[in-house]
Amino acid sequence: MPLSINRYINMLRVKNLYFFYTCITFLVFQLFTATTTIAQNKPASKLDAYINLNDINFYKEISAYTRGIHIADREIFTDTFNVDRLKDAGTPPQRNTLKQVTQPLVIKFNVRNDEDSTASVWFFPGYYFWQIEVYQLINNKLVAQPKILPDTEDSIGYRKLSVAPNDSATFVIELQCIKTHINRFIPRLIGEPFMEAFAAKQHGHNKTGEIVTYFLCGLLAMMVLYSMANYYQEGNIEFLYYSGYAFFTGLMLFTKAVFTFRAMTPGYIIEESFDFILHAVGIIFYMIFMRSYLNTKQKHPFLYKLYNSGSWILIVGLIIYCCVFYFTDNFVLQYGLENGMKLALLIVMLIFIVYARRNWNDKLMRYVFWGNLMLLIFSLLSLSSIVMQLPFSNSVFKSSVFQYEIGLFLELVFFLAALNYKNNRRIVEETSESERLKAENQRKEYEKELAVLKAQEVERQRISADMHDELGAGMTVIRLMSEMARHKMKEDTPIEIDKISQSADDVLNKMNAIIWSMNSGNDSLDNTVSYIRAYAQEYFENTDINLRFQLIPENLPHIELSGDKRRNIFLSVKESLNNILKHAHASEVSIKVTIDTHLEVTIKDNGKGINMDAIRRFGNGLNNIKRRMEGIGGTYEIFANDGTVTILNLPLFW
Repeated sequence: MPLSINRYINMLRVKNLYFFYTCITFLVFQLFTATTTIAQNKPASKLDAYINLNDINFYKEISAYTRGIHIADREIFTDTFNVDRLKDAGTPPQRNTLKQVTQPLVIKFNVRNDEDSTASVWFFPGYYFWQIEVYQLINNKLVAQPKILPDTEDSIGYRKLSVAPNDSATFVIELQCIKTHINRFIPRLIGEPFMEAFAAKQHGHNKTGEIVTYFLCGLLAMMVLYSMANYYQEGNIEFLYYSGYAFFTGLMLFTKAVFTFRAMTPGYIIEESFDFILHAVGIIFYMIFMRSYLNTKQKHPFLYKLYNSGSWILIVGLIIYCCVFYFTDNFVLQYGLENGMKLALLIVMLIFIVYARRNWNDKLMRYVFWGNLMLLIFSLLSLSSIVMQLPFSNSVFKSSVFQYEIGLFLELVFFLAALNYKNNRRIVEETSESERLKAENQRKEYEKELAVLKAQEVERQRISADMHDELGAGMTVIRLMSEMARHKMKEDTPIEIDKISQSADDVLNKMNAIIWSMNSGNDSLDNTVSYIRAYAQEYFENTDINLRFQLIPENLPHIELSGDKRRNIFLSVKESLNNILKHAHASEVSIKVTIDTHLEVTIKDNGKGINMDAIRRFGNGLNNIKRRMEGIGGTYEIFANDGTVTILNLPLFW
């Protein structure tokens, strides 16, 4: 039965993880089991032979002619050193054991000069020997020779040896190497005219690696500037930590490129301890940066504790390392502390990689996972290159620094990808948050406006109720009192009593219209049309004018219509009917209400028609109608057509 696609993918993932962990285990095993010494098989017959200085054209390696031993203390300066101790000594190994790093190395070799003039050569024991004391064995006594250095930048690692014409000499040289496990004893005699060429050759043998290092240092410098700019502009503290990581790592690589394979004091200081200190400080900044960059305190508490513990382990270990280096000669402890911190860092990286693999759904974590994985693999390869020779044909690939730089470059590439992803995600989140805040502010504004409208509605209801209860009752009493007075006086009724009664009726009608417009319960189109029809019928009820009312369609849809619009439309209709009653001399009036996307009220009479040339006598009323309709977004039109036609138009959907 064929496997499902999901099961097949899961099997591939398991196989990939198995292959990955197998590779890591193999590299770790090779790193910690490789031997740190290289066996030297030198021909024993050359140990006491004489080196002819006249045969040296460029340089000559003299390991096969050299006897050497490590001594426990500085006996050679107390005249108690017994030269016979070198009689049976063999050729010293190229690399010292950890205990021998801080022990002086005493070597002896023989030279001769067959020419009739003094022969001089330069002695170079190899890199990283910060002290070289030269003695000549004369009558079994050690005679100190003058300390002559070449006139070059790389001078402190060289000493001049001279032999008289047709003479021979035995030199005893004391060497003190710097505190590093990678020093190599490869003694050479260099022809005097070729000193500068030899030094240039030694320093320039890895120009390709230096170019790669300078390129990577340039990238790290750009990252420092970018991180600092980001920190000052946006206040992201995590970029301040990353700038520290990029700065110290770049400084370590730059100084290594400038001073590696140079017989100079700065190069010795860097190789002894300063490169490791710079690297460790950079890693501390990187852990603090990762703790902030991944927001581990909130999202990944386990990683927060892991990086916090790793940072303190490196800080405490670095303090102890500096104390051991500067105040003791215990190189075994110093080297153990250095490897212990590297092992702790390796464990932290492995734990992170496993944790990140389990949180594969987090895309940001995936980018960081691949970056740390590349850095881990090439870091292991770099450490392996230090303790054993890997079979690369090109010298640049044999460089442990170059191998570490490959991992650092790949880690930087994945970090930039992660940074781009995080910035895009931050932009999306900020945009979403901005939209949310905007919607929230709009909601608050709507709520505020709604509250104002509700307050206005309540106030309108109160005012309309007060007007109806107080003013309405008062006007009704005035009208009744005037009617009673006129009834009692009969034929002697003064005309003012009739005017009072008429005015009371007018005020009461106007007040009812105002109360109707203020009542929010009437804010609908059908209520407005019904009120206009009822008012028109009542208005012409006791007149000789016949009213016809037409509604299209007959079944009105429910449409909201604000009180302001209802009031202005009604008053415009009322003014038009008033003009017809006073000036038209009409016997018939038709009101047609058409409702579609607009509310259109057409009022037509069969009177004498309006004279547009004499319109000024209607000026105030017509201007009021026009002002009211334009105030609510509508239009007003009046013209003569077998009478007068008035059209009021109001859009219903804006």
